[in-house]
Amino acid sequence: MVPQATDAGAGPPETTSRSLGIELLEHGEGTAELRMTVTPAMVNGHKIAHGGCLFRFADTAFACACNSRGPVTVAAAADIDFIAPAYEGDVLVAVARERTRFGRSGIYDVSVRRGDEAIAEFRGRSRSVRSTKTKESR
Repeated sequence: MVPQATDAGAGPPETTSRSLGIELLEHGEGTAELRMTVTPAMVNGHKIAHGGCLFRFADTAFACACNSRGPVTVAAAADIDFIAPAYEGDVLVAVARERTRFGRSGIYDVSVRRGDEAIAEFRGRSRSVRSTKTKESR
């Protein structure tokens, strides 16, 4: 069994990613590769994968890559370009790569593909947080 995207120490446990069936295939310093199969629940009225599901998939790859070194890192901003539609049953792979880190910030690119075909390109900008205090511990 392939571990869930957030079970391998590359990021905090995350119910949304698990509910989408996102699997972590590989991760290293500043990188992550994930897989997701488009389910009937992810398809919109046009019979293509909902953009929000594709964004969440790419965002999860981004989160795994930018949290691969510690400390806790969150998204400061992100955007996505949808290139081709994905359909129910498609197996998608997202590959995240760190482009640069500077101070507490970083820039990461994520490519979402179906085989050799590009489905979406995502760019995330990260920011490391200074403290991991939770709201309850303040």
